[in-house]
Parts: sequence; C-alpha cells; structure tokens
Amino acid sequence: MNIQQYTETINKRYKSGMAREHSYRGDLEELIREIVQGVEITNEPANVTACGNPDYVITKGKIPIGFIEAKDIGKDINSKQYKEQFDRYRKALDNLIITDYIRFQFYQHGELVHEVSIAEIRENEIKAIPDKFTEFENLLKDFCTFIGQTIKSSKKLAAAKARLLQNILERAVSSDEEKKEDSSIKAQYETFKSILIHDLTPQAFADIYAQTLAYGMFAARLHDKTLEDFSRQEAAELIPKTNPFLRRLFAYVAGPDIDERICTTVDNLADVFRATNVDALLHNFGKSTQMHDPIIHFYEDFLSEYDPQLRKSRGVLVYARTCC
Repeated sequence: MNIQQYTETINKRYKSGMAREHSYRGDLEELIREIVQGVEITNEPANVTACGNPDYVITKGKIPIGFIEAKDIGKDINSKQYKEQFDRYRKALDNLIITDYIRFQFYQHGELVHEVSIAEIRENEIKAIPDKFTEFENLLKDFCTFIGQTIKSSKKLAAAKARLLQNILERAVSSDEEKKEDSSIKAQYETFKSILIHDLTPQAFADIYAQTLAYGMFAARLHDKTLEDFSRQEAAELIPKTNPFLRRLFAYVAGPDIDERICTTVDNLADVFRATNVDALLHNFGKSTQMHDPIIHFYEDFLSEYDPQLRKSRGVLVYARTCC
C-alpha cells in the first residue's frame, strides 16, 4: 500500500460513517511496513513502557526504536483533553509520533521536531496532499533509524530511562508511606535509611537507586561476552563479586520479588544496554577525556544527561564505591 492508496482507503472508511479510531489501525500499520523495511510494527502492544501503552511500537532486532499514538480522524491532537497523556509519553519516550492518521507530529526527546499532513478533511471527505508524500516518507524512514543514530550514545538513552525510573520509584515510595503499605521497594528504602543515610528522602533514594541500576547495567555489560543478548537477569550474574552492594541490588531486580511498578522500566534499561555497541562507546574515550576508567568516563557523561546539577555535587560512584 502506497500513500495514495492509504489515503483512499481511510477515506472510504471515514465516509462510511461507521469507522472509529481503531478502524484505521491496520491501514497505518500496512503503510509503515510498505515504506520502511527491516522493522517490526506491533499494534496495541502490551506492557512495553512504564508510562502507558502507545498504540504502536516499532522494533528492530527486538529493540524498541519508536512509538506511535493515534487518535481518531478529525480529532484535534493539540487538544487539552490529551495533554496529560501526551505529556507523559513525550517525557518518557525518546522517539514518538502523535497522529490522527493524516497529520503526523514527530517528537524526539520530548521536543516537536517535524510535523506534516498527508491529507486534510474537506467537505466531509479526506483529500490527499500529494506534495507532502515524499516529505512524510522521508520523515518516517528517519524515525525508524533513530536507534541507529543514538546507539553509540547510550548515556542519553540510559539517562532518559533512569529519570523515568527515578520518577516511578519516588512516587511508589511516597505512596507506600502515605498509605502505610508494605512493599519490597519500601523495605529497601528503609534499609537504605538505616544503613546509609539516616535522613534520606524518597526523592534522594530514587536518585541513588536509579543511578546505581544504570551503573550496574553498564558494569555488567562491560563483562558480557555474549553481546547479542542482555537482560536484568544476566546483569545480576555478571556483576563482579568484588562489588557485593551491586550484587545484592541486582539479585533483587533479577528475581521474582521485583516490584511490578518498576519491572518494565528496568527491563527497558537493559534493552538500552543490549542495543549498545560497547566497542564504539569506549573507542578513544581515554584520548578525549584523559580518563582510563570506562566506568568514570560513562558516568561523567551519563550524569550530565541525567541531572547536570547532581553531577556537580555528587554522583553514583560516591554511593557505589562507599557501599562496596
């Protein structure tokens, strides 16, 4: 199906008066498959993100590279009624399309980078805009190469996932304290308070936890001999025994008792490192930074993405090394 055929097909459905938002899902999926080769499109994916489930996920080699949220034709995708949902997606998803099936907004790292309409509604019909077809096709192809453009810069991807994890953790601990509920996350928070920092707040705990998980994932990936696969379970096995604090933490996140509120995001963080070209990431790092420890090199850059102010005052290495 080419773009012209796509607009004709959705016009027939639209004019019937019986079509709804889901009626066009298969048509857009078919169009994307025709335009972009070598990717997989899943309609209505289950539990792929911690911020909700966008209507489509596009994957390459089982790695999510983009997400699409679609509203019904004729709906105003800039409407306030979608603001909460779209803000949540833009904050959590690095590569996102928001569309009403004819108007497409392309977001990267939460910022609107492109917008194009391939058709418009006139006189109760969907009229194609052929002059925009090539632009849309190029934008869609570029959208589906996002992971290739960022795969050498895992610090940005990891920082985005770690920020999301921090937010989820802080809300989870605060909620458990408010409701006086027992959970494994709350128990870990109390342990951190009693052993490490007695005046620890939920926000500070979430910062330490998210940074340390990213630190551990990277450390484990450096020791990974099978680069084609990686998971939180494998990370737990690869953490050096010389770092008992990290090993205990990863024994929890790799096990069956992991809090379901953070499970998806931790898995997404592992996906980032599975997609990371470690050799490319470390290539020439010592020459440019005058550092010879890849962990320090990675975290200097990671913290500048995660929280520049935190980088100036303290870092995960302080906690990780203090606790080892």
